[in-house]
Amino acid sequence: MLISSYNNKGLKDVLIIQLRECTIENQMIERKGNMTKIYEKESGETVGYNLFNASEILDLFENGPVTLTEEQVEILNEYIKLNNWTETLKADNSPKFVVGHVIECKPLEGSDHLNITKIEIDNDEVVQIVCGAENIKAGQKVVVAKPGSIMPDGLVIWPGELRGVKSNGMVCSAKELGLEQKSKGILVLEGSEETGRMFSI
Repeated sequence: MLISSYNNKGLKDVLIIQLRECTIENQMIERKGNMTKIYEKESGETVGYNLFNASEILDLFENGPVTLTEEQVEILNEYIKLNNWTETLKADNSPKFVVGHVIECKPLEGSDHLNITKIEIDNDEVVQIVCGAENIKAGQKVVVAKPGSIMPDGLVIWPGELRGVKSNGMVCSAKELGLEQKSKGILVLEGSEETGRMFSI
């Protein structure tokens, strides 16, 4: 997974790359030149990189989430190699917000509001997502934020668990997508919406 965002305001021209989830207290950093590697304290696994003066290297202009091209990722890999770090980044240009078709929805045992859903997304993939919205039902077309998505408020969506049940993504409300919230709960799309289509926010 490669999650990237550009910050030219608060952090002044920094590209932030996240590869996996890790709490701040478990992070260590190593800086070489204009690049910082962030890694997990105990395992040593790399969790991300920060590239300073990023616009001079990658022609970045707009703040917020960015989708890096193959060429930009190759440039980053050259910098990683020059610093004698061993990771190789891979570009990820797949859509992160897609139309999903809820094919199954059943209550999570022991919960009074959570449901375990099976949702078909792009590439005929079916994912399991735990959802707490009261209005979710089988047969609906919804908006799914896949793992690796960055929400409008900056929240990163990671694979996770709720009450011991795996959840791979989030079913979104209009408010979470930065849209006008006309009714309570998740955003339910027209049934004619194409399953797997990219949803623009």
